[in-house]
Amino acid sequence: MMQPVGVLLRQWRERRRLTQLDLAVEAEISPRHLSFVETGRAQPSREMLLHLADELDIPLRERNALLIAGGFAPMYQERRLDEPPLAAARRAIDVVLAAQRPFPAFALDRHWNITASNGALPQLFDGVADELVQAPMNALRVSLHPRGLAPRIANLAEWRAHLLSRLRRQIELTGDPVLEALMTELAAYPSPRASPARSTGEEMVLVPLQIETSLGLLSFFSTTTIFGTPVDVTLAELAIEMFFPADAATANAVRKAAL
Repeated sequence: MMQPVGVLLRQWRERRRLTQLDLAVEAEISPRHLSFVETGRAQPSREMLLHLADELDIPLRERNALLIAGGFAPMYQERRLDEPPLAAARRAIDVVLAAQRPFPAFALDRHWNITASNGALPQLFDGVADELVQAPMNALRVSLHPRGLAPRIANLAEWRAHLLSRLRRQIELTGDPVLEALMTELAAYPSPRASPARSTGEEMVLVPLQIETSLGLLSFFSTTTIFGTPVDVTLAELAIEMFFPADAATANAVRKAAL
């Protein structure tokens, strides 16, 4: 059952750790009017809902839910990446993924499922259980499952903590029940003891992925790229995760293997 629009707004405000007064000041509206909206004593206009959604940085999917709760039609469409209106975006994704070769890059949806990759460094997935690499392959599950990459990750405790922290923050911001279920699943996997990270002697300022492969110990750091001005739910929720070599040995090994 859908929550009243005022309740949804209050929940998003509390997720952003804002008081009513904070939000009223930032949105340049009367604190009294905002209080009336949240308690259901006033019905916000479509423009007011979109204005508050901007101030609260509410994701597009949830903005649609907010509009529906307020009695308005949803504003943002959700298309598949293979649909014609998203052809230009898909070409851009393919260009970004291809440019990252010979280093790995993946396009991830909001639930961390891999929707596209550049196919680089297949050695990463040597020995991974077949069921974990079946579509849709979930990046978190394949990374942390005991039959996935986990047994070969040299700094598993640190990498696991890094991934779970990102997932936890995502859940705090969205309240997505699918992500909550994924967190419960991942948290039940065997928890490794923390161990000193293996490095080349340089000071670590990022949490690297250090993984044993047939090419030796490889070390990567990752960056996440998102679309800057999406007006489609699918694009707004898409992230491109790119892995870069964290040391010269990794760069050399990967480039040599790709020849």
